[in-house]
Amino acid sequence: MYIKRYYSFWMTVRWSKYSLIYGLLYSSIVIVLYEITNIPFSLPWEPISIIGIAVAFFVGFKNNSSYDRSWEARKIWGAIVNDSRTFATGILSLPGKEMPYSEKRKIILRHLAWLLALKHMMRKEKSWEHNLPVNELNFIPNFIKEYNDGIYAEIAKYLDEAELATLKNYSNIPSQLLKKQSEEIGLLNEQGYISDFKQVRLHELLGNLYADQGMSERIKNFPFPRQYASTGLWITYIFCALIPFGLLDIFAHSSALHYWLTIPFSAIIIWIFFVVDRIGDYSENPFEGGYNDVPISSISRAIEIDLLEMLDEKDIPPTYQTENGFLM
Repeated sequence: MYIKRYYSFWMTVRWSKYSLIYGLLYSSIVIVLYEITNIPFSLPWEPISIIGIAVAFFVGFKNNSSYDRSWEARKIWGAIVNDSRTFATGILSLPGKEMPYSEKRKIILRHLAWLLALKHMMRKEKSWEHNLPVNELNFIPNFIKEYNDGIYAEIAKYLDEAELATLKNYSNIPSQLLKKQSEEIGLLNEQGYISDFKQVRLHELLGNLYADQGMSERIKNFPFPRQYASTGLWITYIFCALIPFGLLDIFAHSSALHYWLTIPFSAIIIWIFFVVDRIGDYSENPFEGGYNDVPISSISRAIEIDLLEMLDEKDIPPTYQTENGFLM
């Protein structure tokens, strides 16, 4: 996630440079053919502008829907922050004389394993995502290392070897960890460490965590409807393909400058429409690990630090530092 005040203009251009380059090349080809053939194939701008209005409405709808997905993802992980602190506080507040501290610590560390496992599950690649090779993300090297090390390298420090080995048999590790938490709390109730009321309350908190996980999985595993994503792209191509022909008609009165005006104006309009479309395209998948996604690694690390400090642990990992203005 980029956290400086603004992207610089040149960062924006570099991110979308191919749209600008292709727009310039395409417009130039149209102008060259127009000059060589002397065929008056310019088009009136009015019908093209109507198409442009329809494209703008469609792309605006796509961007709004994509932003909703990103903002909902951020709210879900904000809820995970709150529910994690509440759960850890609830465990630590259990009567110390009745319940051993080692049991409390074990449950809270397992919760951290759940959190990190969920983070890694959200980073798995999907066919509809951009699937940019991770080693090309040179602006967030910490993410590259985290991705390459994998889930077990992170959760191993919070689980015993037997439990970690058991988890390797399951596809949904976070769900299994919450199930284990529920069993552990039930066992503590049977042993008389916690009251029935406390057991119910802790199960409510586990239910919140299950809900947080389920909502994250919904956004991750259910793509933005492909008919909207695909149609928006194709009608943008159609509109942009018509732009030079419409501008030829507008600038035709200037025999000396019409192609010099048509080429840059066509390229700029094409670039703007594709930039707007691309913003929505990259916003619809908020867990990819890109520069505009929800920084779930940084959020997870903040929770990790909070809970370890609650346990008065000495070995506390550092916060993730921004790298070139990016959080991961």
